[in-house]
Amino acid sequence: MGADIADYLDAARAEAGLARTSLRSYRADLERFARWAGRRGMAVWADLDTVGVIDYLGSRRAEGAAEASVARGLVSLRMLLRFLVMEGALQGDPTSRVPAPVLRELLPHTLSPEEVEALLSAPRGNGWMAQRDRALLELLYACGARIGEVVRLRTDDLEPKLRVLRLHGKGDKMRVVPVGAQARVAVEEWLQSGRPQVARHDRQAELLLTRNGLPLDRTNAWRRVKAAAASASLPRTITPHSLRHSFASHLIQGGADLRSVQEMLGHASIRTTEVYTQLDEGHVRAIHRLHHPRG
Repeated sequence: MGADIADYLDAARAEAGLARTSLRSYRADLERFARWAGRRGMAVWADLDTVGVIDYLGSRRAEGAAEASVARGLVSLRMLLRFLVMEGALQGDPTSRVPAPVLRELLPHTLSPEEVEALLSAPRGNGWMAQRDRALLELLYACGARIGEVVRLRTDDLEPKLRVLRLHGKGDKMRVVPVGAQARVAVEEWLQSGRPQVARHDRQAELLLTRNGLPLDRTNAWRRVKAAAASASLPRTITPHSLRHSFASHLIQGGADLRSVQEMLGHASIRTTEVYTQLDEGHVRAIHRLHHPRG
């Protein structure tokens, strides 16, 4: 089974252009299933039938896995088995008769404009770290970028006047997004004052660096966002993605059209972007109550 999983992931990387984070998730899902199957004496994929798939999903629930994780595991397994069918290594897909778990739709957590302002103002002082953290936070919110996209930013991704920048998203798809005035100030301050104070800054192409002159990674960037939230006395549930969600929600509240927001977020499907219109319903109801004579 392990060799088939490796072959499938290689094909997914080469042909579908899946991002590394997606590939890691698929690998974890499939290796977890292979361990479960091995404990039950399944040596080859042909040993798996529909009942076995249902039993596996039940075992995941018994372990306390969230329904979203169970659903993702089923998708990962289904994609692998369909690949094996197409390759002629398997006659049929035993997941085809297994319905996907029903998920309760969770709306993204967004911040109010006042909370965003408090968060972006949290890194204080003129030290190099405060300057870097301000640039990090401003880019996350001003561009609606994913944390992985921001830490992968290189100095040559920046347009000379910093009006736009190039983000490399999932599957290494590139998109150009505008940079707001306040984000531009924060990035320029980091480039001109903070970054030159970092060791070996002239040897690194990445925009955001650590004290030792290494590229800032996702984990440390996540910690800096959490530290800013704590400093601003904001909820512990705030994550880098909260700023991306807030970016989209605030644009729609301001009257931006859905297609433009989709392009700025880099969503492949507009259905993914439509969730933010549900968030905006609360804003619409509040406006109605405030201004309508019978609100």
